[in-house]
Amino acid sequence: MRWKTDSYAGWGRALRATGDLARPERRADLDSAIAPAIGKRRSYGDAALNDGGRAIDMTRLDRILSFDEDTGLLEVEAGMQLGDIVRVFSPRGWLPPVLPGTGFATVGGAIGMDVHGKNHHNAGSFGQHVTRIRLLQGDQRRTITPRNRALWQATLGGLGQTGIILSATIQMKRCAGPVMTVTERRAEGWDEHIAMLDASAASYCVGWIDATATEQALGRGIVEEAEPARGLIPRRGAPKAVPLDAPHFALSAPIVRAFNALYYRRVPDHGRTVVRSMPDFFFPLDKIHDWNRLYGKRGFHQFQCVVPLDKKDRLRDMLTLIAGSGLASPLAVLKRMGAGRAGYLSFPMEGYTLAVDFPARPEAPDLIVKLEQMTVDAGGRLYLAKDALASGERIKAMYPDWPKWRDAVNAADPDHLLETDMTRRLTLRSPA
Repeated sequence: MRWKTDSYAGWGRALRATGDLARPERRADLDSAIAPAIGKRRSYGDAALNDGGRAIDMTRLDRILSFDEDTGLLEVEAGMQLGDIVRVFSPRGWLPPVLPGTGFATVGGAIGMDVHGKNHHNAGSFGQHVTRIRLLQGDQRRTITPRNRALWQATLGGLGQTGIILSATIQMKRCAGPVMTVTERRAEGWDEHIAMLDASAASYCVGWIDATATEQALGRGIVEEAEPARGLIPRRGAPKAVPLDAPHFALSAPIVRAFNALYYRRVPDHGRTVVRSMPDFFFPLDKIHDWNRLYGKRGFHQFQCVVPLDKKDRLRDMLTLIAGSGLASPLAVLKRMGAGRAGYLSFPMEGYTLAVDFPARPEAPDLIVKLEQMTVDAGGRLYLAKDALASGERIKAMYPDWPKWRDAVNAADPDHLLETDMTRRLTLRSPA
């Protein structure tokens, strides 16, 4: 493989790395020079960074290897983007059973983070629908399945620490058609928002929440429920792009409050039902390339936690703190989750998850530390795909299966060649 020194960042752009990158075009190009594998770097923090070391960019390894039209089993290379799978297979009546909020996520990344989607309450996590993984461990190529229990659970949601994922087989699910029927309704406050999420019987359900609202409006937002449907795919305009880093005042508190108020009112009082293309429903922000530049040169942090069902009031307390900080952006999401998870370090638990973006201003880390402690106190956990600031002590307390993961990973990679900035920051592979 050819190596080239480059500087790169996670999607939040607040953390960066400089090191040698290789971009193999064929699996045969991969040799025993093992290094962390990275994809489109849609993780927000340092999970895909290896400052001062090497990393292997897998995005050119994006081929469809096989598809069984009868069973729905799809094998693809690790660099295949989920959005491309949707575009190829949804017109044929098939869909990945779980999709995160961006179609740029690769299959390898979706496995490494055990991503979840707007249907977690009934479909579980991505890793629960993976049936086979081909790994490169040193000079050995190995195929694993759920029967390889410890290694399997250390790989799903395992931050890429058990080996380089070469390809994976996914159990696709049938879908009615290539579009989504989406019903949008306003939630006027916290209690109504939670009640609407709890009552939803839709296959897909997600809430946008106004993280700047206070007092009686605290927790107001828009709840979307959706089902796949037959129909003509709506015409989609060419993607827009953010050409420059936005100035620091672009997301000032008054501007965000005004935008959120307008966004909330875009849905009529009585609600509405619309038809959207699957990319527009599943990956709404993908229409704006480089939207992370809206946060300016310093980038941003995303805080995402999940707390148990009976601790939902702790999320309300978090929202109160966030709204008073003046740091919240327009991007905030509230969802109800089920219990499904595939690996030792998989994020989901049955409960409610809140995700909020914060511009990387000097006061943001202190706010996020407070939110992290509130998560710990509630018996919840943070999503490692979004984290850039947590301590190893907190993360280990949130993930009781961490020792099992550590032991399996250190057995698979005894020389720690796959370590990343995140695993080192959180001391995940070190003794307790």
